[in-house]
Formats: sequence, C-alpha cells, structure tokens
Amino acid sequence: MLLPAFLITAGGGESVGQWGERMAAAMARVAEQEGVEMSVQLSMVGLMVQDMAAALTFYRRLGLDIPAGEETKRFVLHRMESGVSLFWDTIFADTYDPAREAPVGGYRVMLEFFLVDEAAVDAKYAELTGYGYGGRRAPVQTNGPYAAMVDDPDGNVVLITAG
Repeated sequence: MLLPAFLITAGGGESVGQWGERMAAAMARVAEQEGVEMSVQLSMVGLMVQDMAAALTFYRRLGLDIPAGEETKRFVLHRMESGVSLFWDTIFADTYDPAREAPVGGYRVMLEFFLVDEAAVDAKYAELTGYGYGGRRAPVQTNGPYAAMVDDPDGNVVLITAG
C-alpha cells in the first residue's frame, strides 16, 4: 500500500512522535478504505547520522531531491518516487536507546540505488569519488547488476546499480 506523500511529510514543528502517530493513523485509514488487513510493512529505512548537513549533501549528490534548508533539522524524511522513504536522524537512537553503541569496523547496512544504465553508474561513481567520498568498489559487472560501491559520510555503503 502506497500512501499519498502529504500523509507522510513531517513539518510545522511536529515532533517525531507526533509524526509517527499521524503516520500510523493514515496507514490505518488507507487500509480500511481499501478493505485490506494491516500486515507488517517496511515503511522506511532510517540512517543515524553524525552530521546532517554532510549526510544530506552526499544524498543530494547521489541524486535525491532533498529541499534546501533541511540541514539544520535533527530529523529529515524523504519519500522517493518508488514509495520507499528514507530518513536521517541525529537524535532518536541516542534519546531512546542510550545503550546503543556505534558500529565499529565494517558495515551493517547497504543501500541500493538503481540508475538508468551503466554509463550513469560510471558517471555517478566518478562524481561522488571526485567529491572525496570513499570509493569502496569501482564499477564492475557482477553476477547480477552492473554495480559500484561508495561510502556515505557515516560509513554506510551505497550500492549504485544498473541493469
């Protein structure tokens, strides 16, 4: 079930908790209107970030259309055309999981972004590594898609693929 974008856009001084309550209510209304039972759904992927401005700069350079001015916020939500929502957060984990320890070494998540063709993967990899982001793997034809890997500012691996 995809929700209209206006239903999931936080704003107007709304807290993350208020936004979550509004999101749950909106999902329940849509499910009821469509006559479906609510089931477990992946609603979004969240990234805990140290520096919001650096994180948003990277994802803008990757190609996400994130509005200007979001850099000063502690929580930023972006819904892509595919219906997947991605959020960046500087406060949630520290506030609600004080025992959390930041990952050390390696990575625990990989985010895949699909581009139109191999040339676009090559160009995006060159662009991002040209800005100084860590190139984990130059573009290569894998057993699956044509792919490259770049580290975002917080050490999350971004897989850029085509085909």
